[in-house]
This record gives sequence, C-alpha cells and structure tokens, in this order.
Amino acid sequence: MMRRARAGAIAAALGAVTAGAVTAWAAREIPAAMGGDPTRGERGERMRRSPRYRDGVFHNPPAPPRQQPGGLGPGVLRELLFGKQLRHPSRPIPVVRGMVGDLAADQGLAVTWFGHSTALLEIEGRRLLLDPVWSERCSPSQAVGPRRLHQPPLALEQLPRIDAVVISHDHYDHLDMHSVRTLALAQPQLRFVVPLGVGAHLERWGVDLDRVDELDWDEQTKIGGLRLVCTSAQHFSGRGFANNGTLWSSWAIIGAEHRVFYSGDSGYFGGFAGTGEAHGPFDLSLVQIGAYSDHWQDIHMTPEEGVSTHLDVRGGLLVPVHWGTFVLGLHDWSEPVERLCADAEARGVQFAVPRPGERIEVARPPKLDHWWRAVV
Repeated sequence: MMRRARAGAIAAALGAVTAGAVTAWAAREIPAAMGGDPTRGERGERMRRSPRYRDGVFHNPPAPPRQQPGGLGPGVLRELLFGKQLRHPSRPIPVVRGMVGDLAADQGLAVTWFGHSTALLEIEGRRLLLDPVWSERCSPSQAVGPRRLHQPPLALEQLPRIDAVVISHDHYDHLDMHSVRTLALAQPQLRFVVPLGVGAHLERWGVDLDRVDELDWDEQTKIGGLRLVCTSAQHFSGRGFANNGTLWSSWAIIGAEHRVFYSGDSGYFGGFAGTGEAHGPFDLSLVQIGAYSDHWQDIHMTPEEGVSTHLDVRGGLLVPVHWGTFVLGLHDWSEPVERLCADAEARGVQFAVPRPGERIEVARPPKLDHWWRAVV
C-alpha cells in the first residue's frame, strides 16, 4: 500500500514538474511568437509617414465594403467547430521529396510548392523563399491551433542556399517564428524582405536588421539582379490582440528575363490590375485560393477571383497557393482547387497544381492529373 502511495506521489510530482515546465515554456514562447512593437524609433516614424497609416494602424485602399474582417459571430464559430464539410482528406496527402533543383546554369524559372503559401522560387540564378512555415501548427503555441494536413516535404536544414525570404504579412500561417529563427541561424547570408512594420517581429527574434529590407507599397529593393517590389493587397495583419499594426502586401519579383507575381493574402480588388499595368506581364503568378467565406469576402479571394487576379496582373502560368495544408476556412479541404480548375479551364487560363514538394519548371508545366481526388 505504501509502495503504491509512494509511486502515486512520484507520478504526481513528475506531473507537476512537467506541467510547470510546459507552463514556463508557454509563458516564454507565446509572447515571443507574438512579435515585437513596430511603433518605436525610426521604424515607427516611417510608418507614421506612410500614406496607408493613420490613427495608429494601416488601412486598405478605399473600396465599397462587402464584409469587415474579423466578423466571427456565434453562427460562424459553430460552423467552424461542428460544420459537416470535409475539411480533412481521408488518406495522406502525397508529398514529393527531394525535387529542389538549381537553375543557376540556364537562368530559368521554377517553383517548388511546399504547402499552403510556402514556395521556393528559382529565378535567374537566385532562390527566394516565400512565407516559410515549417511549424506543426500556425499559432503562437505549438500545443493548440490549426495543425498541418501533411508534413513539410523537406526539412529546413535540407534547403539549398537561399538568397532571400519574402514575407507577405505577419499572420501565423505566413510568418513563423521557428522557421525564421532556424533559417537566420543556418544561412547567415540570407536576407529578409518584408512589409513595413514586420521587421519588428524579426528584430525580437534575433535577426540583425542589417539583413532586413522593410518596404511600404511601391518601394523596392534588389537581390542580386532581381527587383522585389512591394505591391498592394487588400487584407489585414496582427499576431496578438490588435490588428493592422503592420503592413500587408503582394509582391512583384522582376528579373532581366522573368517576372513573378505573388498575391499574398487578399480580397479581390482593383489594385491587382494596377500591379499588372505597372509591373506585368508575369511569367508566373502564385495566387491565394483557399480560406474564403461569405463572412470575410474583403480579405480572402474565392478561387474564381483568384483566376481574375491572375488575368488582371497579366499572368502566364497560374499556380494556386494557400490551400491543402491548414484548415482555415469553412469549405471542404479540396473545394478551392476543384473550383479553380473549373474556372481556369472555362477561361482558357494555363495553370498547374503541384503536389507539396513538387518542382515545376514554368516553361514546361506538367499535365494536370487531379492528384487530390485520390485522397479525398
């Protein structure tokens, strides 16, 4: 009896120690993941001079509102928790491993989609990594929050030499503290190109600001022979209890021979046509198609609006992103790509739908094989 009591006491003590360790970790890790304060010092002065910044926050361009962001009423929360949509595949999503190549010799253009909005661009001898998220959950805590539907096709440590990480905005499914820290440490030559204000998060995570280019819309920087232009989007930002303290953007990546457009997250709006006029045509467009809803039409495009965006920017090959990795919407997990295929085919748009980890040479896109239908 005494042995059982002693064993129980030991187990209880170990449990208390474990719970205390987890609590201590969370108390340290979650505030760090929420990022830094962008309003201080020179960065804050730059923000206050921005045409998009007033009353302490960034604003979208004026447009007829359809839905305000963040309108999650009780009905939406019930649907998120108990809706009947098929939000998870019935079988494992196929992941392609080891396809990262090198186009330095022929100065070509290729893209490897790693899932959600994370993609590796090879363009004219340079490699750019878009919105890298390798964490299991897109959340300030790795204990709770949306979990991956598939594992990353490649470990962060297995990535080839990267010239720059390009960030669209600071939401957790696009800006991941653990990925940023790992990349910054593993690749000391790496630069980070981010919208205005986002540098505060990187600074808190230990990234030297000499490695960060922090841009307002219509500003640009150079990486090798490439121009990276911060272009407009219609979205919002925030990692804590307040929104819109940092800027959000799309990106135009312009080389001597090739051009790439990345939408980031956005509602459909007239700014995309302006980007097409100013910086197009683009050989490749990476466009958000998932996590849409009638409840937040202003901040996420439907797949059909994604096709319209591709046409507005005068894109060549369309590769859809922001689907298939995290459950962030109210639709079936594969609905975005099915709708995209139907609309793109109806409008004569060239597109490709890679598996996670699959590398596509833009000049030779693969034939559509509807791979996701085998795992629905």
